[in-house]
Amino acid sequence: MDAKEVRPKRGIIDCDVHVYPKSRDELNQYLPQPWRDWYRPLNRAYGNIQGNRKDATPPGGGAAGTDPDFLRKQLIDEYGIEYAILMPRAMLNNLPDPDMASAVAAAYNDWLADTWLGKYNHDGVFKGSIYVATQDPAGAAKEIERWAGHPHFVQVMTDSGARAPFGQRHYYPIYEACEKYGFPFAIHPGTDGMGINHQPTPGHPTRYIEFHTCLSLAFQAHLVSFLTEGVFVKYPKFKVVLVEGGVTWLPPLMWRLDAEYKGLRYEVPWLEKRPSEYLRDHIRMTSQPIERPDQDKYLFSMLEAMDAENLLMFSSDYPHWDFDSPTRAFPKLPEALHRRIFYENAKAFYNL
Repeated sequence: MDAKEVRPKRGIIDCDVHVYPKSRDELNQYLPQPWRDWYRPLNRAYGNIQGNRKDATPPGGGAAGTDPDFLRKQLIDEYGIEYAILMPRAMLNNLPDPDMASAVAAAYNDWLADTWLGKYNHDGVFKGSIYVATQDPAGAAKEIERWAGHPHFVQVMTDSGARAPFGQRHYYPIYEACEKYGFPFAIHPGTDGMGINHQPTPGHPTRYIEFHTCLSLAFQAHLVSFLTEGVFVKYPKFKVVLVEGGVTWLPPLMWRLDAEYKGLRYEVPWLEKRPSEYLRDHIRMTSQPIERPDQDKYLFSMLEAMDAENLLMFSSDYPHWDFDSPTRAFPKLPEALHRRIFYENAKAFYNL
């Protein structure tokens, strides 16, 4: 597809697109000493898993998500994406040294600002996420302040891996800064059970299928923590995005939490209403990976039960192996609901 064949924008905002430095040398340009020599990513693999779509490898070489021209051709132009919310994968919450973690986060943010949000972004289609390391809340707050006012950073992001649920008070400097500067706080899977972090299951799973199926458990724990700790009461303008953590678990979790609240509200006297009633003002979820039952009617029931019309935003997870095409992610939706999920919810949430 050449420039003359670029498809028109279709009113789609993709809320989870992954981009990466072309090499460690490219990142090192932004990473000062001693961290340039000391930093080694911590990782854990389950089996021989291909992380990205095989066809997402740029024809000119390099890894998927590193070539802006090829990404534009394969995602932006192919599907008529109006905005792509970029989420780098620094994977930092597992690092024992908080100073190192914050330095690497800052390097990723500088790199993203110069490249994908700068010289690659002539039309403003790319919007970015400010990476922060939650093991250094004070440093994270300073990093958020550093990027306040940038025209293309639209949220703060971190990994779901943690040593404690995210509603606990030692994280509050991050949320105070997010609220002050108007940034939602996005949580993306990563670093669970790695390095200093706890595994959200009773122990380490054996295989990738087990790990990947249970990704939503950390998100459920973080959400219940936000709600019961009263984070949204203390920070009434603070908002959270749950990215790539599944979707249809939300209604039964809220049914259970609201039921528990009836008998245990004395433990959380700061809550001014049922926990589920905070969702519309404070929580959004992205669609990939959307659970697909054998019969579409069950999915439609869950979308209605979770208030998808207001809470759900489309995401493709490009260029990962389980990429959701905008044309195949859902069964045929009512036009009004389609418009809300694919465009209007994200446009309003991110003030695009």
